[in-house]
Amino acid sequence: MVRLTLPIFLAIFPALALGTVPVAAQHGPVAADHAASTETPAAGHGMTDDAASDGHSHNAQPMDLAVALEKSEKSLGRAVEDHALIDDAGNALTLSHFRGKPLVISPIYASCPDICPTTTQHLVKAVSRAQKVFGADRFAVLTVSFDPRSDKPARLAAFMADQGVTLDNWRIAVGDEATTEKFMADIGFSYRARAGGFDHVTQTTILDSEGRVHRQVYGDAFPIQVFLEPMKEVIFGTGLRSLSVTNLVDRIRFICTVYDPGSGRYEFDYAIAFGISIGGLSLLLTGFIIFRTWRHNRRLQGRLARS
Repeated sequence: MVRLTLPIFLAIFPALALGTVPVAAQHGPVAADHAASTETPAAGHGMTDDAASDGHSHNAQPMDLAVALEKSEKSLGRAVEDHALIDDAGNALTLSHFRGKPLVISPIYASCPDICPTTTQHLVKAVSRAQKVFGADRFAVLTVSFDPRSDKPARLAAFMADQGVTLDNWRIAVGDEATTEKFMADIGFSYRARAGGFDHVTQTTILDSEGRVHRQVYGDAFPIQVFLEPMKEVIFGTGLRSLSVTNLVDRIRFICTVYDPGSGRYEFDYAIAFGISIGGLSLLLTGFIIFRTWRHNRRLQGRLARS
């Protein structure tokens, strides 16, 4: 198996990081086609000539890296429709179920032999870290299949069990073919059926609490910080939404929660919080002094006018 190490585009696209992709042109059709699939344009995975000509799809054209990346990035800010899905228990599930909280979407197909399992297992680590930092109830995760012909509820349940997904607020579901096509278009996800598998982007999409695409995270082994930073933005918010106590606290946590490269963790920086507190008290004191001075001058002017 040849491994292709891919560049990191952090300087070009915020929170965009690429992983390494196994290219299995010597393996069976599913592995070979999926290795081609993990060339994923938006994920920056390049399809090799061997993978593109694995003996199953000689006439298939490689997925255009630039086109897929452009499609993915154009979805930023787009409102995702309320698509109707079926979960691994066979129950109806719509995206409106997740509204009000940020949602992490991970597209997969359950028969994938390598990259989808690898991506999901890495996402488990990232989500586990995010739950510890921000709280397990502050966001949800949806693994969604783009292979509705094959991925029925039982297969979805088996995929979750095989990947060890046991975290709270994590669901898996699939729509019908028309819904799947629209859903994947909404989040800018590129995929293409090939003999025995798919070519597709290795992409994790983060929606804000109103169901808009906030950020794309690419690759099967992205740095955890690349995932946590946009999660911090959608959970705490980048601006003050109202003067409620909850929103004020979230705003303070957004400002004061920082990444510590030494520990590799997000931590609450009490020094920043202390500085904000001192600054706030200084502003209040200054305002109080100005008010007292203004009121004193008004009273003095009143007395002079009466005399």
